[in-house]
Amino acid sequence: MAKKPIGIFDSGVGGLTVYKEIRKRFPYEDIVYFGDTARVPYGPKSKNTVIDYSIQNARFLMQQGAKLIVIACNTSSATALNKLQQILPIPVLGVIDPGARSAVNASHNKRIGVIGTEGTIRSKAYSTAISKLDSSCSVFSKACPIFVPLAEEGWEDHEVTKLTIKEYLTPLLQNNIDTLVLGCTHYPILKESIQQFAGNEITLVDSAEAVTEKLDAILPDRELTGIGEDRFYVSDNEDKFMSIASKILDMEINKLIKVNLGEGWFLN
Repeated sequence: MAKKPIGIFDSGVGGLTVYKEIRKRFPYEDIVYFGDTARVPYGPKSKNTVIDYSIQNARFLMQQGAKLIVIACNTSSATALNKLQQILPIPVLGVIDPGARSAVNASHNKRIGVIGTEGTIRSKAYSTAISKLDSSCSVFSKACPIFVPLAEEGWEDHEVTKLTIKEYLTPLLQNNIDTLVLGCTHYPILKESIQQFAGNEITLVDSAEAVTEKLDAILPDRELTGIGEDRFYVSDNEDKFMSIASKILDMEINKLIKVNLGEGWFLN
């Protein structure tokens, strides 16, 4: 790549929802995407493990020349953002704060629901961020761990997915929320089914859209022109990634490279 790229990482395919929004907004930027498909999901893992994985992922993107990094993973954003911002010489942007701000702006009755992985919900990152923005907001959180494997399987319209959505969201909706944060970048893959169950009176906040708005304000080199190039990397399951990615992006990925977990950047 001739230009320094934007680096994006996630535990799997979910971060492609972030890539899609960034690519739409910045067609002239080069982008490097890494999906850590060998170690998905991050949600059930310990804080220290998620921080270690996030540092390794960020180091890889730095080796690819990234000029800034977007953590396209709510679990990593909740646990590792501060650490990465401390140790990296380039800007690092997470999805929590932009998503929280969008939720506060969208809510009329100040009753906001948040769904996410076990790690994200356990961290209370969204509750804290929303309260800092508007202390009068009430936040109701629910861990929805099964959503990630459903998204990774590409089962966005499957009956099992609809039943799982009903199981998770029924108690949450009883809190009279008017806004629901999709607090995992995998969840927008299930967005249509979630909206159908929640009803159109509930505003869904997509962290992929929110973080792109934030990126618009901080991205350097705004005079770039032309068509940006993409590079996609995974740590495992290339065929599965390609299959689901084609559905999410409505296009075929021309170049996908598997990174061997035994290579030095994962060990340093």
